[in-house]
Amino acid sequence: MTSTPFQRTIALPAPVCEQAAQHLEQAAQRAVDGAAISLKAFREAADNDFTLPVPVVEQAAACLLVLATETAQTVRPSALRATISVALRLRDAVQLDHQPALSTRFW
Repeated sequence: MTSTPFQRTIALPAPVCEQAAQHLEQAAQRAVDGAAISLKAFREAADNDFTLPVPVVEQAAACLLVLATETAQTVRPSALRATISVALRLRDAVQLDHQPALSTRFW
């Protein structure tokens, strides 16, 4: 068997990508590991119909959760909720991608 270089991707809504990029900017400024790479991918997503590789979306979600943890005591609750909300939307998108497609066949 040969392995293929196919990489799974996720198409995200434009507002989610834009919000993620804003929060990833903050994470990159705080030097959260992996934030700069994710930020670059999310900035370029508009050129690719907001389609990103699954590992990049996973990494971005993790970066945003780290950002939320690091800033929990210093930011307004609404800002913290916004960061967590975007992180969870990204995580949910990845989880949906990992679920097997439902079969219409009866058992």
